[in-house]
Amino acid sequence: MSTPGSNPVKLLIVDDDREIRDLLAKFLQKHGYAVSAAADGVAMMRALDNDRFDLIVLDVMMPGEDGLTLCRKVRASSDQPIIMLTALGEDTDRIIGLEMGADDYLPKPFNPRELLARIKAVLRRTEQRPRPMDVGGDCLQFENWKLDLGQRELRTADDVVLSLTAGEFDLLAAFAQNPQRVLSRDRLLDLTKGRTGTPYDRSIDVQLSRLRRKIEEDPKEPRLIKTVRSGGYIFTPQVMKL
Repeated sequence: MSTPGSNPVKLLIVDDDREIRDLLAKFLQKHGYAVSAAADGVAMMRALDNDRFDLIVLDVMMPGEDGLTLCRKVRASSDQPIIMLTALGEDTDRIIGLEMGADDYLPKPFNPRELLARIKAVLRRTEQRPRPMDVGGDCLQFENWKLDLGQRELRTADDVVLSLTAGEFDLLAAFAQNPQRVLSRDRLLDLTKGRTGTPYDRSIDVQLSRLRRKIEEDPKEPRLIKTVRSGGYIFTPQVMKL
């Protein structure tokens, strides 16, 4: 699949079942996609190091590192779309996959046409969602605040530096670079702590509470960082790059 004057959409299929890899590769290639395949996590990470893919189709049950672990690794540094495949149909497995950052989830066995439809839907959503801003040494402005990413400082409109811990600054930077997007706790862990965070790490909750007390007019009724029921949190202000 491609648009006029553009390169084909590139997919990476990760599954330890060679028959499934070959079947999906041939099917998706017939529909215009450029497809690469990997049999395990090692091959997957090697492929990601050597090339850029528009979407990953990732099996959950694999030898070595499973799909959930690999999904979390990708999410530590990228918003690359991921559709997870699994032989497990339990709601718990689907929920865990989505919480790890997967964009969609398809239980085996499945019709390749359904996977094709889901790939198209995820790619459409990806094109429509706001892109994170480049970090560099830039400053971001929201409301009456200026966030200096290079100096790691938060300043008021009067250019007074507000004291933030390293964790609070990292959390605010993650929100400011992803405005108007719902971020789960696990996604925030990935953005602020990379691969060192764990699903049971409660530091995000503590830092969020402290951050709200420092930047919200009424921390009990937050306006800048709102809680999304069963979803996570959303940074509501418009953010400008200075």
